[in-house]
Amino acid sequence: MSFSLISRKQDIERLKNETLDLLTIGGGITGAGVAIQASAMGMNNALIEMQDFAEGTSSRSTKLVHGGIRYLKNFDVEVVSDTVKERAVVQGIAPHIPRPDPMLLPIYDEPGSTFDMFSVKIAMNLYDQLAGVTDPKYTNYTISKDEVLQREPQLNPEGLLGGGVYLDFRNNDARLVIENIKKAHENGGLMVSHIKAQHILHDENGRVNGVNVKDLLTGEEFDIHAKLVINTTGPWSDFIREMDDKEEVVPQMRPTKGVHLVVDRSRLNVPQPTYFDSGKQDGRMIFAIPREGKTYFGTTDTDYKGDFLHPRVEQEDVDYLLSIINKHYPEAKITIDDIEASWAGLRPLISSNGSSDYNGGNSGKITSDSFDEVIDIVNKYENKEADRVDVEDVLNNLESTLSEKNPSAVSRGSALDVANDGLITLAGGKITDYRKMAAGAIALITKVLKEDFNETFNEIDSKHLQVSGGDIDPNNVDATLSFFAKQGIESGLSKAEAEQIANLFGSNAARVFSQIGKIEAAPGLTLAETISLHYSMNEEMTLTPVDYLLRRTNHLLFHHDTIDDVKKGVINEMARYFEWSDEEREAQAKKLQETIDEASLTYLK
Repeated sequence: MSFSLISRKQDIERLKNETLDLLTIGGGITGAGVAIQASAMGMNNALIEMQDFAEGTSSRSTKLVHGGIRYLKNFDVEVVSDTVKERAVVQGIAPHIPRPDPMLLPIYDEPGSTFDMFSVKIAMNLYDQLAGVTDPKYTNYTISKDEVLQREPQLNPEGLLGGGVYLDFRNNDARLVIENIKKAHENGGLMVSHIKAQHILHDENGRVNGVNVKDLLTGEEFDIHAKLVINTTGPWSDFIREMDDKEEVVPQMRPTKGVHLVVDRSRLNVPQPTYFDSGKQDGRMIFAIPREGKTYFGTTDTDYKGDFLHPRVEQEDVDYLLSIINKHYPEAKITIDDIEASWAGLRPLISSNGSSDYNGGNSGKITSDSFDEVIDIVNKYENKEADRVDVEDVLNNLESTLSEKNPSAVSRGSALDVANDGLITLAGGKITDYRKMAAGAIALITKVLKEDFNETFNEIDSKHLQVSGGDIDPNNVDATLSFFAKQGIESGLSKAEAEQIANLFGSNAARVFSQIGKIEAAPGLTLAETISLHYSMNEEMTLTPVDYLLRRTNHLLFHHDTIDDVKKGVINEMARYFEWSDEEREAQAKKLQETIDEASLTYLK
C-alpha cells in the first residue's frame, strides 16, 4: 500500500473535509502507539507531525529497549516488573526490531557504586524472575575480574571486582516508530508529516474540536476538525497546551538532554554491550554499545532550556563522556577527532516526577524487614528450597516508603490528563512503555467517544497488534529473517546485503526484494541500496535524503566510512523520483551535508 508523497496529498484532502473521531498531534513513538491502536479499532483518526516521523526524541534514544536493572538497587520491583513485561510485549509485536543482546555490568570498588558483587547477583536473579528469562543462553551469571578482562581487555583493571551478565535488548528506535505509523496508515489512519499545529480550535460551547495547521511543504493553512484531540508531542507538550487559549496552563515538562557519541570499533573495541557507573558519583550510569562495526557511548542527562527543534552536542557533553570512557578504557585514548557521528535528544520528563526516570528517579526505599525477606527468599530459591511462586509472592508484597505515584499515570513517569475543554495530553514515559501508555489513552478516548458522542468501537488487545514488518514468529526471529534474506540472495544480492534488508524491514523485506528485475541500480548506488530507497520512498513517507540516511537506515550514524560514497547517489535518485528542480536538489544536498557535519561535530573540531 502506498505511503508516499502521493498518498500524503490524498490524506490532506480528507483532513480538510472530514470530521475525525480522533486527531493525534505528534509523530514520535507515543503518538505512533496511539495511532496504530486507534486505526485497528476502526476509528476515523489522523496523526500530524511537524517534522519527519520520529525526527524529535524518538530517533535520539540510547537505542535499547532497556529493562531498567538499576532500579533494583532500591528494589523498585514494580517498575522493573512492568518494564521487562512490557519489553516482552514490544518484542512480540515488533520481533524484527528489539533483539536480545546480553549486557555486561562490570563491578568496581569505588565510592557511590550502584552494585557490588553480592547485590548485582541478587538484582540479576530478581531481574530474571521478573522478566521470565529461562533460556540458558540468556539467564544471568557473574564472572570474575579475569573473565571480565578476557572479554574486554581494554577495560580498566584498577578496582575491578568482577561483573554480571544479564539480558537486555538492542533497538532501532526510529524504525519502531515508522513501522507503527505504516501499520496505522494501512489500517485506514491518515498519517501526515510536515504538518504543524498552530492553534487549538473550539466549538460554540468552548470544547476542543480540532486544530488549525500549516502544511510546511506547501505553506497552506487549514483547519482539521475532530471530536477528540490528543497531544503526544513529548518535550513540546507544554507548547501545544499553550495553544489552547481557553485554558490556564501550568507547564509540566522538564526536559533533559541526552548525548551519544560514535567511534569506529578499531578505536574502542567493546565486544558486547556494557553498562557501568560514571565513576563521578553523580548517580549516572553509562552505556558503551557495539553496533555495525562501531561503538557508541552515552548518555548525559542535563536539564535543557535551549532550542527544542535543534538540541545539539556541546563541548561540555563531549568532555564529560570522553573523561568517563577514557577512565574506563585507558588504552583507547579517545579524542574528539575520533568521533565519527553523534546525536543529542531531549527526554520528555515530567517535572513532578522529581528526577530523571532514565537514571532511576527517587522512588524511595523498601523497609528493612522487606529487604531481609527478599534476600532470604532469593537465597532459598538458589538453594532450591523455594520456587518461583514463593519469590513472586514476596516481591508482590513488599512494604515500601515509595512516594505517591501520579494517579493519572499510565506508566512510570508518564501522565494522562484531560483539560477542562477536552484537550487530552499524554506525556512522559519511555520508549519501552509506549504501547502501554497508548493503551491507557485509547481506553480513555473510547470511553469519552461513547459517553459524549455515542460512538462505540470494539476493543482490541494491543499486546498482539503486530506492527508493519512484524509478521514474524517472535520465538523464531533469526530463522525467519534468514528465510526472507534467501529471497534476496536468490535474486542476485550478496548475503550481507540481503540480510541487512531483512533486518531493517522484517516481513516487508519480501516487498523490497520484489522490485528486483523491475528497477535497475541507480547511478552511484548498489541494487540493494536502490531497492531499499525506492521501497522507503513508496511505502515509508521518505521525503528527503536525511529521512532515509538518518532515520530509515541509520546509515549516517553507523556507516560514516561510506556516507560520502552513497550520498550523491541517494540525492540524485530522489531528485529524479520526485522531479526536483536543480535548486531543490542543491537545497537537499546542502541540508544533508549540514546534518552529516553536525553529527560528526565539525563545529567543535
